[in-house]
Amino acid sequence: MVRTGEPAARHVAAVERALTVLDTLAEGEELGTNELARRTRINASTVSRLLATLAAGGFVEHVPETGRYRLGLRLLQLGNAVLSRLDLRRVARPQLEALAAETGETATLSAPGGRDAITVDFVQSEASVQSVARLGRPSIAHATATGKVLLAFGAVELPEPPLEVFTPKTITDPRAVEREIERVRERGYAEALGEREEDLNAIAAPVFEARGSLAAILGLQGPASRLDRAAMREALPALLARAGTISNALGWTEPPR
Repeated sequence: MVRTGEPAARHVAAVERALTVLDTLAEGEELGTNELARRTRINASTVSRLLATLAAGGFVEHVPETGRYRLGLRLLQLGNAVLSRLDLRRVARPQLEALAAETGETATLSAPGGRDAITVDFVQSEASVQSVARLGRPSIAHATATGKVLLAFGAVELPEPPLEVFTPKTITDPRAVEREIERVRERGYAEALGEREEDLNAIAAPVFEARGSLAAILGLQGPASRLDRAAMREALPALLARAGTISNALGWTEPPR
């Protein structure tokens, strides 16, 4: 057989049936053999053999009290092994590029830090007037959109007063900062209008990992003369969609509302 480096085109039917059983159990509830057979349209005796094999490998668990089956811990181990190999920047880079192309502004990716979020990647705007992003630059928690997302969704405490003033629009009243962070939690994104630099506006959204913790922050920034409130509202759906795509790639699933 000639090796092409591509997966074989022919599939193993028994493996496909086993995957169908796992997908059905992943819908969330414990199921018995007959119910699994009904939902998957696989013969009950075949389902029984598949469950025995999957249980032996730890992929499903038999619940003695009910006689039903649920997903096993072996799947969690495999999932964690996959997640540990994911490079955040590699996963996020296509979304950064797409966001910058869709909006014409600079897209940034920041990682949560102990006090501030740190820029780990960005795609510069192609416009003649640009906002300049720099790798390793901290996003001040109370004065940037990225920093506000960190305060709202990360394991970071609100900064202690007195809060540094960067521009006349910087929020420095601790109670006002608390109210702002609560709005960010409710909306699912943050915005900053000239709060760190007078001519710089930005919006940012959280990126979550599989367990629901903050993995990164996706941001969009541009000159206030171009990225005004109307432009920010127009760019927001793209920002949220790209942040959601990165989160999904990291194993996060949005909980039902």
